[in-house]
Amino acid sequence: MSDVATLRSTSGTGFIRTLKANEQHLLRDHLLRLEPASRRDRFNGGISEEFLKTYAARCFEDGTIVIAYIQDGVVRGAAELHAPERSADAVPEIAFSVESRVRRQGVGSALFEQLLQEAERKGYASLRITTGGQNEPMKALAQKFGAHLTFRRGEATGTIDLKRSNPKATNVVPFKPAAPKLPAAWRGSAGTNVFLATDLMREMFRSSQAMWGAVFKYYSDLLSGRQRLGMR
Repeated sequence: MSDVATLRSTSGTGFIRTLKANEQHLLRDHLLRLEPASRRDRFNGGISEEFLKTYAARCFEDGTIVIAYIQDGVVRGAAELHAPERSADAVPEIAFSVESRVRRQGVGSALFEQLLQEAERKGYASLRITTGGQNEPMKALAQKFGAHLTFRRGEATGTIDLKRSNPKATNVVPFKPAAPKLPAAWRGSAGTNVFLATDLMREMFRSSQAMWGAVFKYYSDLLSGRQRLGMR
């Protein structure tokens, strides 16, 4: 993925792109810059620097896609898409980390949007996101993109249904009967007039039948009534 977005904020101008395998150090340094509270929110606990170094290297070894927000060659935010093979229930997992200096500037939303597009390109049906139960900004961001969160043991876990962005049957058009097709010899303005006149005559004939039927019934009933009364 080449640069897909440019963001301008009070902290500077940055862009978003997927990190390459030889850029794992950019993710590593980003994770090491996270303050303790952000590390706890991201990994749901206190994490050592050695763990973060190993984690960053493993991401690029197991096929994890890392989409980064970069300012002046430095990663300030990262979104991770972990392959379904890495999950016990084969549901791809996603994770986010944003440094405090670029928060509340649209970085998280931009990363989330690009990550969803990447997941859709891969044909994934759903994604799982897990964050610390006290991480209110990330919980709000996940809910913004359709995650339904549940809470357990200090964690907030949610699933995002990617099919929501591809609704079915939106192109269904209500059936509309076609207009009657005139014989070839009747086509054109004159032929159309003939067709309409014929249709009008048919309706007049039907009305005439109904009228004369009512007249005949009236006299029939009248004669029948006289016979019942003994009239001649």
